[in-house]
Amino acid sequence: MLLDWFSSLGGWSWVVLGLVLIGGELLAPGVFLIWLGLAALLTGVVAGLLGIGWQSAALVFAALCVVSVLAGRRLTLRKDEEPDAATGLNDRGRQLIGKVFRLEATMTGGEGRIRVGDSSWRVTGPELLAGSDIKVVRVEGATLVVEKA
Repeated sequence: MLLDWFSSLGGWSWVVLGLVLIGGELLAPGVFLIWLGLAALLTGVVAGLLGIGWQSAALVFAALCVVSVLAGRRLTLRKDEEPDAATGLNDRGRQLIGKVFRLEATMTGGEGRIRVGDSSWRVTGPELLAGSDIKVVRVEGATLVVEKA
């Protein structure tokens, strides 16, 4: 019965489906249903212009879903930037790169610790005396790699 009603609407059924999917984007987090909704709208246009059956329209919809999701992904991803690379948001170690700190104790074996705010960080680098100014150059896991400032 539902299939008969769906096929009786022709291309308009795809337009309705597209609008429902786009409306569903308001309820669901993320940006995924919008691309499926656009694919359904385009399928409605194709089905309306060419007068194809629901089976062919379903195949057109499947192909347009793949194309629209890939195109949407390409439009929304930045090329040279991984998420949060600019701000270091949610990556405390990355936020420390380039900052200068004072070494609390003499580094032995190329390892030591520094205090940043209320936390203590493990550091690796050249052997330096306590009180030396050090600069964070990169992060390796939970360890800061430093050099003399």
